[in-house]
Amino acid sequence: MSEELTNQVRDALSKVADPHMGISIVEMGIVDGIEVNEKDKTAKIVIKPTNPGCMSVANIAMQARVAAENVEGVDKAVIVVEGHMMADAVSEMVNK
Repeated sequence: MSEELTNQVRDALSKVADPHMGISIVEMGIVDGIEVNEKDKTAKIVIKPTNPGCMSVANIAMQARVAAENVEGVDKAVIVVEGHMMADAVSEMVNK
């Protein structure tokens, strides 16, 4: 795993703001993990919203996916939502 590519993904995600707070999802700690596989050019991003009933989690997850996939060297981002009452459904929807 390339630390440089992981940092580039983190930088891209830092431009995604929580719609309610107006603060980067990275700064808020919503991004719980980033794993980049350079061989298959995928990034796995774990998102844990601060509120288990957050109504914006799907929007945040989709913006995170788009931001990560705009990083050169990442062809596909897989978003895993954890700690939300609809985590599985949101993860499935975002990753279609």
